[in-house]
Amino acid sequence: MRNAIMAGALVGALCAVLGTFVVQRDMAFVGEGLAHAAFGGVALGLLLDLGVRFSVSWLGPIWVAVPFCAAVALGIGWVQNRGLASESTAVGIFFSVSVALGIVFIYLRTTPAGDLEGYLFGNILAVRRADVYAAVALAVIVGTLMGLTWTKMAYIAFDRTLARLSGIRVEALDYLLLVMMSAVIVLSVRTVGVILVSSYLIIPAATARLLGGSLMRMTLKAVAIGVLGSTIGLIISFYVEVPSGATVILTLAAAFGGASLLANRRRSR
Repeated sequence: MRNAIMAGALVGALCAVLGTFVVQRDMAFVGEGLAHAAFGGVALGLLLDLGVRFSVSWLGPIWVAVPFCAAVALGIGWVQNRGLASESTAVGIFFSVSVALGIVFIYLRTTPAGDLEGYLFGNILAVRRADVYAAVALAVIVGTLMGLTWTKMAYIAFDRTLARLSGIRVEALDYLLLVMMSAVIVLSVRTVGVILVSSYLIIPAATARLLGGSLMRMTLKAVAIGVLGSTIGLIISFYVEVPSGATVILTLAAAFGGASLLANRRRSR
């Protein structure tokens, strides 16, 4: 339970930080596409049977899913930046191909696919201390990269064209954001599952946006909502004996509902 709470809090904070830019730049569908692309990566990891070789909880398939999902993210960015297709079209194509590959990989596996249901619906209580360390390492990496590029990322989020005219390497930062999103999404799969992981990325940031404030304040509020929502949802699921991933998302959705009522009251005033 301690490992689950720590992992959930770390993943919630990571998703909230990147989710701020996802919501601000209206990239929710990209998050959804990368979440389903993670299924293809996990399926490939299970096919290669790396979970047995590494014998580290769910980190075996995850090591394969991260580069797989990152490749999909870079593919989406490349197709969009080259003007070959719109963002939604590119996401739709790569999303469909990734899921199809995942199904083929699962079919090709001659032995049982392990805890495939855990990857689809989440199984945060299965995490071990090594998994928490992996989340800490990713948090350090993402935090460092965001700290170095925060000003430019914020500039792009508010005015992409002007940022490019100002000499900012917009495409390079787009690729960086997509790769960080893919890594965080793959890490979050075990917490809430492939089906719900995009909600983990979007709901805290959307709730914080309703509460208002600058981009930095919005990010801090999103982190607080993500961490508290994950912890409270996990505790509720433990006592009520319901799936943890779904309970976390419903807890975050309840926070969004409360923020919506508060924002509507402010506007009416």
